[in-house]
Amino acid sequence: MADYDLAIIGGGLNGVSLARDAAGRGLRVILIEQGDLGGAASSATSRLVHGDLAALERRSFLRVRAALAERDVWLGIAPHLVRPIRFAIPAHANERPPWLLRAGLWLYDRLAAHNRLPAATTLDVTHHPLGAALKRPIGTAVEYSDCVVDDSRLVVLTALDAAERGAAIRTGARCVRADRDRIWRLAMIDRGHRRIVTSRALANATGAWTLSTAETVLRQPPPRVSARQISQIVVPRLFDVDAVYVFQNPDGRLIFAQPYERDFTLIGTVAHGFKGDPAAVAMPAADVAYLCKAANRYFRADLQPADVVRTVSGANMMVLRGAEGARMEAVVSCHASRTKAPLLTMCGGDVTTARRRAEQAVSRLTPFYPMSARWTAGAPLPGGDFAWDRFEDVIDEVLERWRFLTEAEARRLVGAYGTRLAEILGDAKSRADLGEAFGPQLTEAEVRYLMAREWARFPEDVLWRRTKLGLTLTQGERDALATFMATAAGGRSTSRAAEGSGDSPARAVELQSIGG
Repeated sequence: MADYDLAIIGGGLNGVSLARDAAGRGLRVILIEQGDLGGAASSATSRLVHGDLAALERRSFLRVRAALAERDVWLGIAPHLVRPIRFAIPAHANERPPWLLRAGLWLYDRLAAHNRLPAATTLDVTHHPLGAALKRPIGTAVEYSDCVVDDSRLVVLTALDAAERGAAIRTGARCVRADRDRIWRLAMIDRGHRRIVTSRALANATGAWTLSTAETVLRQPPPRVSARQISQIVVPRLFDVDAVYVFQNPDGRLIFAQPYERDFTLIGTVAHGFKGDPAAVAMPAADVAYLCKAANRYFRADLQPADVVRTVSGANMMVLRGAEGARMEAVVSCHASRTKAPLLTMCGGDVTTARRRAEQAVSRLTPFYPMSARWTAGAPLPGGDFAWDRFEDVIDEVLERWRFLTEAEARRLVGAYGTRLAEILGDAKSRADLGEAFGPQLTEAEVRYLMAREWARFPEDVLWRRTKLGLTLTQGERDALATFMATAAGGRSTSRAAEGSGDSPARAVELQSIGG
């Protein structure tokens, strides 16, 4: 008998979504990730949960409707991570006319199954807060509703839910060989030790490593996919309104400028083909200049490449459709025979449809072994057990219980942990009760939680994926965090060695990386 029903290689959004869905259906699941959860393209998305206006313009109405339905699902199951926000498209004299924008957004609203969010409207921004940051003579904007999401937190909490349902999550573990017969036999390097596990089915969800994994690890025919790089820039805050600007560009692209961690603005995306090492994706200077130029067509502020404080880039494999690969589609395939164990391949796709994509992929295994019904659309992620329109109420409750927090701190913490925040703050009465401080907001209590419960092993895992506080911490504060994490991980490893090593599926992995 095999050790697991499904082994998944890759801990990005596709991989953890597969793990969550399968574990919740009663399958024995193991996920193997060579680095950190969401460490590549899944932490470099557009951060949008939306119906895709570009697809609407291509008249892909069913696609838009399905994406809008998923937007509603995310609002229901992850109200702390997925936040409704107004999007504003300023009318530019050389782009789509306002009447066309209004007509498209009228249809966009009606394609949504539930009109939970405010409808589209036309605004005179001459004396409106939305217009304060815009150049003149832009005087009209069309406003509509969609959502933004913390993509890297979404990956981690999806993995956490999978673990709490019995999945084994192995970060810092690299699968080096997979032999296929009636079952899969996998060799992996985990915590510096070579281990062999067996599984009845295998999923290749390695993103930009899909081809190399198929060729060198699985030794199976590679799927027909292409690598695509997506990049964005982070700059100091350019506007004060809580809204996302959607800028039309002469080449047909839509550029989004959205609030980012209170004091910054995220601008993107630009996409093109990619060749090279997926672990070292760098944003070309030409792409930085392109996004600055696109923003300067609309914003009063003169944005220059020197103003960029961080670039965000990731590469993934996907099928390219349309003229010059304008549409980037997901790959979901299942191959099996009477003598060969099933092989799932899943890569590409956007954040919005990740849950549904995994649901459909796991369902392809139903001919091979029984499992329970689809379930993920109605089960909240950890910390998301409250109504999406009660987010502000939860913040008020947090401020009432932990009165030493500022509103900005409470908003960040609720947005990251939702109702699980009590596991971090506990009965703390003051900041001193939270232990050592690493900058104004990051505390020892939060770091310990992230290491114990959310697989954080290195400072980068905390600073750029579990939080985005790396944008504001000084080098000295980062060094203090690194020292603390190394000491805490060493103590934990020692205590576990004394207790004996267990292989509990939901355990957090120690800070002993095996590289890769």
